[in-house]
Amino acid sequence: MSISLKPLGLAVTLALVAGCNQAAPAAEADAPAEAPMQEAPAATAAVPADAPAEVAAPQLQAAMRDLWHGHIVHARDYALAVKAGNDADAQAAADAVVGNAKQIAGAVAGFYGDAAGEGMLTLLAGHWGAVKALNDARADGNEAAASQAMTDLSTNAGEIAKFLAGANPNLPEDTVRALLLAHGAHHSQQIDLILAGDTEGEAAEWTAMQSHMDMIADALAGAIAKQFPDKAS
Repeated sequence: MSISLKPLGLAVTLALVAGCNQAAPAAEADAPAEAPMQEAPAATAAVPADAPAEVAAPQLQAAMRDLWHGHIVHARDYALAVKAGNDADAQAAADAVVGNAKQIAGAVAGFYGDAAGEGMLTLLAGHWGAVKALNDARADGNEAAASQAMTDLSTNAGEIAKFLAGANPNLPEDTVRALLLAHGAHHSQQIDLILAGDTEGEAAEWTAMQSHMDMIADALAGAIAKQFPDKAS
């Protein structure tokens, strides 16, 4: 069941990006750090085309965008396969999500070491486990399981935020958590729209989801570039 709530403001992105010498769109109302998982409306997270685009490490930014977009592409493929009742495609998409998570963890390890990469992989596994459980529960009409999956997704957002903030002082924990809560809400809303067969609505949500993924990737890339100016490019 989808919940209609106000969007998480762009202030969270502004707080991160400004700290990494990057520009962001004008901020809306900030979200409280302890807010529950919220549904992100399809129109959020659009970045103005004329926004300043100074990038400290363009190669790193491009790599981060590619990696994090892979996550949502494969997760979307899973949702579409579940809707179509195609178990083989669903398994292939799930395997692709895991492969992408390993790539993201590898990128983290490149800056913070193998132990950090392993920690990131564990956290990403928790994120995907919650998203997959939510998708399966919604497809089966199991509201209790869906509610638990949303709780797990929210908890995992806090765990990832704590991990990233601990590794990089340019990533405030509450700010990162708010970004990840919005990301989880995009997953939730997209799943609902796909299962409902709302092609038009899902297309709009997909555009918003990709824009928001860019925000997260850019914030991470900017923070890493600021922490490792001689290593990031």
